[in-house]
Amino acid sequence: MTTEGKVVKPDFGSARKHFIFTEEHDRLRESIAAFVERELAPHAEEWEETTFPDWVFRRMGELGFLGLSYPEEYGGQGGDYPCNLVLAEEITRSNSGGLATGIAVHTDMATPPIFMFGTEEQRQEYLAPAIRGEKISCLGITEPDAGSDVAGIKTRAVRDSASGGFVINGSKTYITNGNRADFIVLLTKTDSEKGYDGFTLFLVPMDTPGVVREKQLEKLGMHASDTALLAFQDVRVPAESILGEEGKGFYHIMWELQGERLIGAAGCVAAAQRCFDRTLQYALERNAFGRQIGKFQVIRHKFAEMATKIETARQLTYTTAWRFQNGEYPVREISMAKLHASRIAVEVADECIQIHGGAGYMKEYGIERVWRDLRLNRIGAGTDEIMLDVIGRSYGL
Repeated sequence: MTTEGKVVKPDFGSARKHFIFTEEHDRLRESIAAFVERELAPHAEEWEETTFPDWVFRRMGELGFLGLSYPEEYGGQGGDYPCNLVLAEEITRSNSGGLATGIAVHTDMATPPIFMFGTEEQRQEYLAPAIRGEKISCLGITEPDAGSDVAGIKTRAVRDSASGGFVINGSKTYITNGNRADFIVLLTKTDSEKGYDGFTLFLVPMDTPGVVREKQLEKLGMHASDTALLAFQDVRVPAESILGEEGKGFYHIMWELQGERLIGAAGCVAAAQRCFDRTLQYALERNAFGRQIGKFQVIRHKFAEMATKIETARQLTYTTAWRFQNGEYPVREISMAKLHASRIAVEVADECIQIHGGAGYMKEYGIERVWRDLRLNRIGAGTDEIMLDVIGRSYGL
């Protein structure tokens, strides 16, 4: 292309910066990246065997990273929603999907409903210490017999006429942070006759009598995070433990899932990009048949395909996040972003293993772990099938 007689060449090395990010976001990104690379990434291999320790929450609380978009009155940084995206992206530098998931559950899944629906007392008792990293949170939705079918949960909260409180019985499974959490945001059924209006959220301290951490579950990936099977046996809680409105828990949790899915999409894009970058470096260093493998057309085209998929997911996620930040409730596009980002992330990780060849299958290079960790995203926070159904129904089908 020519402009005023000058030849303008494409600048493939220019920094990609979306309009939702400002210079303040850039500085935050630099700060989080430096912390993650200095204090978290060196332990990635160790934490695959032991799960990451609780001090990570305390340290991130000290640095202000657990409450980026919460008001300063609760210890937050008073930032906007894109600050959360920055954290979701930069935490992938830890090279540990399990750690990233454990933090995301705390910052973007369990605590948002407390801020949005909680009383001032609940915010002070649970949200403020969670932002400081002094209390660790978890979210209890999935049960052994109710995953995608949230409406089918069986955990019951029955009002106790004597005390005015509730007695909770049931179980939850696949609960990230469940073995270490100080409290749980728990979805229960309080009225079997009212359908979607018969669910209620509770804030339950995990040291309450009757709360049983039955076992730590073993998983394909995300080894650095603890995942629990929990039981609730005649757990007595006061009426003040209700989070939001009684009977509106289903709607509260559906709102929570939108933010969770959007943050998940951002994390998937960032993880896919990091896997791409590492593999690109490998392709420029690895020689076969007398030249760098990246110079072969078949490999070059693989990178072109991956880059295009990553960029489409990035732009969809960022633009949808901008709408979400500005007060819209774009459930269709959030579902699209979550579906597309989680799918392409797994595709990219799989292709990167292929490009690495035998080395990609070895733990030494860490690429196989990226695939194992990312695979959860097509299941958690809404399966591919549920996302497709949400999108299809949004068109009146």
